[in-house]
Amino acid sequence: MIAVVQRVYESFGFVPLETPTIENLTTLLGKYGPEGDQLLYRLLHRREKLQRALEASADERGLADEGLRYDLTVPLARVVANYKDLPTFYKRYQIQPVWRADRPARGRFREFYQCDVDVMGTQSLVAEAEVCGAVATVLRELGFADFRIHVNHRELLRAFVAGAGIDLANESLALIALDKLDKVGRDGVLEELGQKGIEPAAGERLLDNLAAAREPGAFERLEGAESLRELFAIAANGPAADHLVFDPTLARGLSYYTGPIFEITCEGLAGSLGGGGRYDDLIGMFGKQKVPAVGFSLGLERVLLVMEERSMFPDLGVGPEVLLCRMKEVAAGDAVRIATALRERGVRVEVFADAPQLKKQLQYANGLGCPYAAVLGENELRAGTIALKNLTSGEQVVVTVDGAVERIRSRA
Repeated sequence: MIAVVQRVYESFGFVPLETPTIENLTTLLGKYGPEGDQLLYRLLHRREKLQRALEASADERGLADEGLRYDLTVPLARVVANYKDLPTFYKRYQIQPVWRADRPARGRFREFYQCDVDVMGTQSLVAEAEVCGAVATVLRELGFADFRIHVNHRELLRAFVAGAGIDLANESLALIALDKLDKVGRDGVLEELGQKGIEPAAGERLLDNLAAAREPGAFERLEGAESLRELFAIAANGPAADHLVFDPTLARGLSYYTGPIFEITCEGLAGSLGGGGRYDDLIGMFGKQKVPAVGFSLGLERVLLVMEERSMFPDLGVGPEVLLCRMKEVAAGDAVRIATALRERGVRVEVFADAPQLKKQLQYANGLGCPYAAVLGENELRAGTIALKNLTSGEQVVVTVDGAVERIRSRA
């Protein structure tokens, strides 16, 4: 899967970047909202510094000034702010693990890989269409056809929140609750809104207005959705065209989003395969200059989970194709020499380390699921041949190294 992601992302003009696992807490805190900040893994001070912090204060924040990265977007923003010699329009992809102190469940992990694409330096909706297109191409090449890319706009959401009578001070709380709509349902969202001090009537109005915006034809008439309609028109010419759907209830819990937001859903998986959006203000938090940016992230493990359940994996071509067995009278060096000759011709070979009875070697090959065993005895060694046994059919032939390669490639 990673090979497919890399190839597709690079075909869209994205270049690779890696950032450190550990970031300063000052870099991470305040970017994800209250709930995200609570899920940060924090690293304790070391040695004398830890001892001084313990003696000075019991405050947990005083015991740490570093943490594990929560996502790949904030570290990217730090990089763009720090390095001034990047291209004007910087397109990067990044495939690395992130960590969240979450409660593990199906499709939710404490450590997982994100596969990100981001475009820096432009406000053009072409950037949104390109990141959606890159992610859609990855999923299509992996064999997915039934996924949807839900699209909304943070400004449109803010208008709905304000129109429901929810004041600006509670806006972020309302969006965090709304982001859980697909998990807890309407009643669960209303309950959380009430717990956060939002009037029940305002919560009802918000959800009713959003439901009305999902009605057929409402998107074309909706005020404030002009940029989204333009995005759909641009993306209609690319690989994401058949997968984009307008979803006015999509909120995305991270607080740094400023414009269009995205989330991928797939039949059979609660939650999303990935998400993203525009974050024009994030890079400016690390530097004086404001830099527009948009990105999309795929969750590798979630995609793998669905692929495994659907039996979507092809023959992965892992493990040895041949176990090289040798009789006791054959020197280990001769076995290594023959194995090397096979490997040079592109065959995956494991040399049996010991030289017990041939029966045990063949049992080991069957246990590996190895399709062939190559038996090397004194006669074969003198003749420059090997005895190649097809472990599925039981057929055994004596062939040269090149003949063995030919039969392995044709699975004869």
